[in-house]
Amino acid sequence: MAAMDIKALKQQASEYAADFIRPGMVIGLGTGSTAIFATRRIAQRLSSGDLRDIVAVPTSLATEAAAIELDIPLTTLADHPRVDITIDGADEVDPDFNVIKGGGGAHLREKIVAQVTERLVIVVDESKLSEQLGMNWAVPVEVIPFNRESQAAYLRSLGGAPALRLEGDEPFQTDQGNIILDCDFGSIADPAALDVALNSRAGIVEHGLFIGMARDVVVAGAGGLRHMRKA
Repeated sequence: MAAMDIKALKQQASEYAADFIRPGMVIGLGTGSTAIFATRRIAQRLSSGDLRDIVAVPTSLATEAAAIELDIPLTTLADHPRVDITIDGADEVDPDFNVIKGGGGAHLREKIVAQVTERLVIVVDESKLSEQLGMNWAVPVEVIPFNRESQAAYLRSLGGAPALRLEGDEPFQTDQGNIILDCDFGSIADPAALDVALNSRAGIVEHGLFIGMARDVVVAGAGGLRHMRKA
């Protein structure tokens, strides 16, 4: 499928998901090329008067800047510790709605917002669907720069193949000033167990496995939109 076609499908799906938002809600604004379409749709609804009295928590500095430019009122989790709905993209989704996120490097803030969200809506094009996580995407693992080699060794001990993410010739730097090891585990038979193993390691700040968090998945494909919901 052509890149322009995929972009149009993602926009359609994101705008569909943005219409789930109701007046008075606290919303999470996702990060990345898919989520920005939802953010723009929210701004359009505010401008037209169709949506009002909402506040939003951005999941990255880039999303924060976009929201300010679009006149979306922002808040923090300190002021609003519960979020009604978050709309975000993903790099890979399995049949149980477990996902890999972090292609844009914002998965730490995205997960902080997701874990206090009542309804996490994931928007993807159909190429992001997999029978098992890891078939098509490595797991981004955010680590502190100090002694990153020991974290890479630990990831290899778990069966992964870590690669330092670069931006040009330099290590990619997250909003928190950390670095990312994109770790190819192949097909992940037990993502929940890997989640526990990654969470147990000092020096690993966060990773891109989002287990049991998503409640809705909106999929854009050549045949139209599919809205899948978890019971």
